Amino acid sequence: MRTLHHYDAIGLLTPNVRSANGYRQYGRAQIARLQEVLFFKELGFPLDAVKTIVETPGYDRRAALEQHRALLERRTERMLAMLDAVDRAITAETKGVGMTNEEMLDVFGDFDPAEHAAEAEQRWGDSDAYRQSTRRTASYSKADWLDIKREATEINAAFAELMAGGTQADSGEAAAIVDRHRAHITKWFYDCSPEIHTGLGRMYVDDGRFTEHFEADAEGLARYVSEAIAARYR
Repeated sequence: MRTLHHYDAIGLLTPNVRSANGYRQYGRAQIARLQEVLFFKELGFPLDAVKTIVETPGYDRRAALEQHRALLERRTERMLAMLDAVDRAITAETKGVGMTNEEMLDVFGDFDPAEHAAEAEQRWGDSDAYRQSTRRTASYSKADWLDIKREATEINAAFAELMAGGTQADSGEAAAIVDRHRAHITKWFYDCSPEIHTGLGRMYVDDGRFTEHFEADAEGLARYVSEAIAARYR
């Protein structure tokens, strides 16, 4: 009940009838709106972003639901694969066995971080960020890498959902996801300054390998993320 009161207070879900004794009554349309809100929340969207999306002129409920389903299907497939990988990681940790190259591929699929290690050292080896990242990641277990991938997947899904809903890359909602993205990098790899983050955003469209990584989730996502990052620091 407290949740419904909050949704009412912020204008996200308004009851169609208020009784004389103060009870809120919700009709079919309001129940449908509540369902949409809960779907968006499950995908990691903040309430202010949900409000903007569902109130956008021309918002298509059926198209949004279909997009929800597609995203949830992809998330389910990834989570099942990750669950299997975590089980094997637990077994490996119990036996004191480190991650093999094959296990790295279990986590990252076709994108193997080790494959780009030499290039990364050549391009950024003299930077504090590279040294910090190398030092921190050296101690990560497979479970850590799975957590990293899970968080990155959720952030990409949030960007994709905003893009699918027609939210502009320079919106406040997109800026909030950009902040999550930057915090993710800082948490796991190195202190990501706005300047470094802006450079990463450009690389997402300039380097085909990174573009392909984003496009696997949604067509046009690499450019959307790049533009959102650039807009955040203007």
